Amino acid sequence: MDFKDHISEIQKSIRAGLYTNEASVSRGVVMRIFQALNWPIFDTSIVRPEYPLESLFVDYALCHPPNKPAIILEVKDIGKLEGADTKLFEYAFHAGATMAILTDGQQWHFYLPSARGSIQERRFYKLDLLERDIDEIISCFNRYLGYDQVCSGKAEKEARADYDSQSILRDIESNLPVAWRKILEEQDSILIDLISEKVADLCGYKPEPDTVSLFLQKQLRPTFVEPTPIPRVAPKPSTRPEPLSQIGFILRGKQYIARSAKEVLVEVMKNLAQSDPNFLNRFVSRKHGRSRRYIGQSKNELYPGRPDLAVLSEEIYPGWWVGTNYSKNNIRIILELACEVAGLTFNSDLIVNLGD
Repeated sequence: MDFKDHISEIQKSIRAGLYTNEASVSRGVVMRIFQALNWPIFDTSIVRPEYPLESLFVDYALCHPPNKPAIILEVKDIGKLEGADTKLFEYAFHAGATMAILTDGQQWHFYLPSARGSIQERRFYKLDLLERDIDEIISCFNRYLGYDQVCSGKAEKEARADYDSQSILRDIESNLPVAWRKILEEQDSILIDLISEKVADLCGYKPEPDTVSLFLQKQLRPTFVEPTPIPRVAPKPSTRPEPLSQIGFILRGKQYIARSAKEVLVEVMKNLAQSDPNFLNRFVSRKHGRSRRYIGQSKNELYPGRPDLAVLSEEIYPGWWVGTNYSKNNIRIILELACEVAGLTFNSDLIVNLGD
């Protein structure tokens, strides 16, 4: 099996929510990538798990020469990297490593501990295995983490060159409009909350999430240009299922009627949880919003720092809760993610009508 096959299988497993804890990320993603990059994973003087640093332990130390850490790597659950970089730099200080990596299996953050600036400024590269092309992923891993590259010192040189290079600034500038468009498309609930609160500050009235969502959708629409008329061609018969005429959903051929988009979300998640005992564990292992979990085992998990919003949740399975303070667009994104985890095809196995 070549490196592309490994990455492809890892991507499929991430989408299916199969990495449910740090141990599964370590064994199913990290060690697999180490081996594909030619690290001798069974030589514990080179690939050292649980490397001791005074009273601390770092998940992995990649050593060259043996027993001397060149790279340290810390593993977290998928979607739980926030705040972990501070601990990583404490490890890096004790280890004297030239490079530090923080990963949850899906996202990989590469740092130069000895560089100048804040922790975030010392991150010279960020890689998301579900956002990047496979060839780009392989190129990045070979460049910064390949065994031969690290042993020869080229990996550190490449990292420092990339950190200092002005091309980074050009890449950032060219990707700013792309990032802005993605933020508008994804409509993270934090963004909607920020806009809602600012509107309330300005006029005293707080808009509903769907009102803000509609505003953001309008920002994505290009300026209208009168299209050039083209000859009409008789359309081919559609093979797509007919859309629902009222709010509700069709799941695996069975139709359900609902009173609101939020009820659609709750009932779909209930159905998926009841039909697959492992669905919720797999779903919660996926990366959710930027700082919120779509589902959790307590109401407070859903809205960190906002206990006032905890009432905006529903129990979907004993001990499991889903947040409901979402726009229709957010709900659609959550349901698309749920289909990925459940192995279903959105708009085929699951068809939804969330209302106008």
